[in-house]
Amino acid sequence: MAFLLATLAPLPLLAQPVAGLPEAVWADPPADAAHPAKMVEARIDSHGSAMNAVVYVPAGAGPHPALLLLHGYPGNEQNLDLAQAARRQGWVVLTLHYRGSWGSEGNFSFAHVVEDAEAAHDWLVAPAQRERLRIDPARVVVAGHSMGGFAATLAAAARPGVAGVLLLDAWNPGLGAKTLPAGVDEAAVAAFLARNMAPLSGTSGAALAAEYLASKDRFDLTAYAGQLATRPVLSLVATRGLAAENKALTAAMQAASPARFEVQEWPTDHSFSDARIRLIATSLDWLRQFEGR
Repeated sequence: MAFLLATLAPLPLLAQPVAGLPEAVWADPPADAAHPAKMVEARIDSHGSAMNAVVYVPAGAGPHPALLLLHGYPGNEQNLDLAQAARRQGWVVLTLHYRGSWGSEGNFSFAHVVEDAEAAHDWLVAPAQRERLRIDPARVVVAGHSMGGFAATLAAAARPGVAGVLLLDAWNPGLGAKTLPAGVDEAAVAAFLARNMAPLSGTSGAALAAEYLASKDRFDLTAYAGQLATRPVLSLVATRGLAAENKALTAAMQAASPARFEVQEWPTDHSFSDARIRLIATSLDWLRQFEGR
């Protein structure tokens, strides 16, 4: 009886098309025996220290577009649901832990986070990875959530070969340091940053607060709008997250690149906790412009 019921059962709902959603949200791609999808563990060098990384490789001979997906501070939300969906859509996706975070070698700092993002990009487009992971180096997009958005912006500004930038409620530490509320001093900033220090090494709340306040100009994302103006940028902003400080970045990007910059603000929290499907579908739709080139 159990066998009979199993043979008569309808296909799972997740295997059925869902109107308005990219297929990669709800269905697995066809298998490719010659070039199967896989996960590759990696250790990526950044200034002499090895970062722990994982690469999601899609099925197919490629060459594939690639997405560098950067997490925030300290990295509890890694957006791996987005990574998996992008792979189903044919993207190689690299995720990593910065130096001094979550077991990666070295010391953590905000400046190191930017250097680590640049090192990860350079690793992706190096000939060895292009061949082994079947990557098209001309179609590498950098994405980042929160602090990862900060790193993605500065890394893309330093790497003109980056094809596009996807910002997920990006954190703008430079603007934040310039607009601290009255009564909030370095000690208060240090105490706030220290609350999330458990996965980090080689630093302290006090050290990070000093760096944060000393780097107001260098860490202000609005200063890099002009360097991103020739490339597509999508900024997804959370009303209950960092919407207030994203207004300045939006204004700067719209002034520098009105045709290539897109922003959407949604009534959700900083982690897009109740908008995950919308986040994935919107991101995948935007990423399609880099496919099939």
